[in-house]
Amino acid sequence: MRLRTLLVLLALIPTVAMATQVAVTAQRLLAQSGHLRADVAAGERIGLPLHTLIAETQAERTMTAARWAGSPVTETALRSQRAATDTAADAFRRASADAGPGTEETDRRLREIVKGLDDLDAHRERADARIGSADSMVVFYSDLVGQMIRYFQDGFSHTEDAGLTHESRVVVTMFSASEMMAQEDTILALAGPSRELSTRRFADFVNAVGAHRHLYDRWVVPFMPVEEGSRYAEIAGSDAWQAKTRIENQVLSDHKDTDTGVKLPREIKEWAAAHEKWSAEIDALSTDRTRALLAHGDARAAELEAEVTWLIAVSSGALLLVTVAIVLTTRSVLRRLRVLHERTVTVAEETLPDVVARLQQGRPVDAETLPVVAGEQDEVGRVSDAFARVVAVSVDGHRQLAAERHGFGMFAAGIASRTGNLVSRQLTLTEELQDAFGGDEALLAQLMRSDQLTVGMRRQIENLLILAGGEIPDPHTEPMRVADLLREAAAEVEDFRRIERQALDEISVEPRVISQISHLLAELLDNATRFSPPRSKVVIRAELVADGLSVEIEDRGPRVTAATYEEMNRRLHSAPPYSVLAENAHRLGLFVVGHLADQLGATVTLRRSVYGGTSAVVIVPRDLLVPTERGNEPVDAPAPAAPAPSPAVAGPRRAEEDRPELVLHVADPLPVRQAPADRAPIHRATPGRAPVREVPALPAARGTGTGARPPLPERVPQTHMAEQLREPRATGTVPAPDAATPQEVADAWDDYEQGTRTVEIELRQDQP
Repeated sequence: MRLRTLLVLLALIPTVAMATQVAVTAQRLLAQSGHLRADVAAGERIGLPLHTLIAETQAERTMTAARWAGSPVTETALRSQRAATDTAADAFRRASADAGPGTEETDRRLREIVKGLDDLDAHRERADARIGSADSMVVFYSDLVGQMIRYFQDGFSHTEDAGLTHESRVVVTMFSASEMMAQEDTILALAGPSRELSTRRFADFVNAVGAHRHLYDRWVVPFMPVEEGSRYAEIAGSDAWQAKTRIENQVLSDHKDTDTGVKLPREIKEWAAAHEKWSAEIDALSTDRTRALLAHGDARAAELEAEVTWLIAVSSGALLLVTVAIVLTTRSVLRRLRVLHERTVTVAEETLPDVVARLQQGRPVDAETLPVVAGEQDEVGRVSDAFARVVAVSVDGHRQLAAERHGFGMFAAGIASRTGNLVSRQLTLTEELQDAFGGDEALLAQLMRSDQLTVGMRRQIENLLILAGGEIPDPHTEPMRVADLLREAAAEVEDFRRIERQALDEISVEPRVISQISHLLAELLDNATRFSPPRSKVVIRAELVADGLSVEIEDRGPRVTAATYEEMNRRLHSAPPYSVLAENAHRLGLFVVGHLADQLGATVTLRRSVYGGTSAVVIVPRDLLVPTERGNEPVDAPAPAAPAPSPAVAGPRRAEEDRPELVLHVADPLPVRQAPADRAPIHRATPGRAPVREVPALPAARGTGTGARPPLPERVPQTHMAEQLREPRATGTVPAPDAATPQEVADAWDDYEQGTRTVEIELRQDQP
């Protein structure tokens, strides 16, 4: 998962969680506000009519009880009270029908109240007919009033506001206390003119007195607001209330127990007048308290809605700020990470490779291009500093490796230089021995063989010098013809007799690169002779092309796969470290060729030949070529008369190779020693190269006159032999056909198979 996605998720999750929490809180507050609105609406529609119905029902109960007990209550007054109760009941029914469904508890209470009101007429008829008892009549009215009071109790019980819940309990307690006093009035009305109560009714009176006093003193007055508390204090200090309290105390203290019940004092006659005054004031106080409760509920609902509004506004602002902060932080982190990534990629792909290349080349490194440790304290900065430390350690390691490589190169170059001096001295000594013992044909052949091996040894030493970063000393001061250059390169190869040269004379090579080109071609020729059958030819041809001089070396070696050619060409175009050189110590020639090609600006390509072998194509740049001056062209020496093969031209050979008919004839023979009768002294055409003899005087070639330069020295068979041992040669003698015996042919085929196996073994060693 991308870092951007992780940061977005990291920002999105808390934002969504916060928004969800705000939504849940707002929904809860809105639900609470809706409940309060519904309670207030129900209280305004049902509560006030129900309170009126309670007061009218209590008054009808008292009047019915008084008429039942024989008190002077007229039928007109009773009907008038019953009509008032019916009017209040009808108003309650209409209000409850318009209120709609409420909670399960309130709906159940409403159904019970309506059922009680429906049974009210039946109980009235029973009361008028004196059916049943007065107690059953009082219980019906009391139960109906109790259902009405419990409706108020259930109306605000589900609210989550603690203040409103407590306030609603105070209102319900006031209704309960008023009911206790109304029950006192009913019980005293049941005493009738005889002022006598049963023991059970007297106990109910005592309980009602104690209950309403306890409710007012403990649960109503302490929790009333200041204004309503003062109002209750005025009611409690009025004459009517004081008369009520006095009558209650007298009934409790001055009653007389009789055989049939309890005889009440005469002061109860003052109860009706006092009750008429304080009951109206208590009912008004309860009504006002109910209205205040509904007003508080409506205000609390408005507060909740305002809280929701503020919550949404503040939360939206906070979410906006959080979102902006998260976006800015995410963009800042991503920007810093992007800058760090770009800088890291630049250092890894451009700066560090350039630094490594400069260190490998021995050039100084600009420290300003490398990242530095800034000492940052945040995480991204610490990662940047860690990367800077890694780069510093890597550069230090490459600097140390470059120093070690340079030191090893200097060491190897020094060893190669000193060894090369020894080899040059050995070549000089060999030349002196050749001059001193030139008359001994067998010894001269061995000396020539030693000379050829020493030249190969010098080439290997020059390879070490090239790979160590040194340069081949080039003593040439004049341009060299391409044909002479090919001859010089072929003379470096041990098996030079198999090389066939095809070159042109009109192009020469600049002196400063003669040794390098000659060494490059010698390495390719050496590979071609070693990786091809022993008796097969290796052809080297040179011709001008659009980009310069093309030199192609073609052998008859075994087939090589395309992947192997690709791997070998890769070696030619890369400078390997010493570890790769150590792993390919047996195939260093390609690396040497690659180094020389880079120094010359030449290109070398290996590919499959049309004959199934390998073809190496070297393109020498045109700026290294110069035209051959006609005045300096060498004259052609007259061909000697059919010289017989001599062991002086090569090292040890098989018996059949000494036969005259097996001598190789090439267009331009390789340099061989030549000794005229006066035995002119031997010298080297090129310092350190194969020894040749100078021809003192030869006729001019191609009719160029006396101004032509003398030809290059050539090796001539039997020139160092005594005249008595020389075989006469007939001019124009044609070599006889090969008359090899079957055994000789088998030996030649065995040599071919052995060379092929050697090539295959070396190729397998070269595989990774």
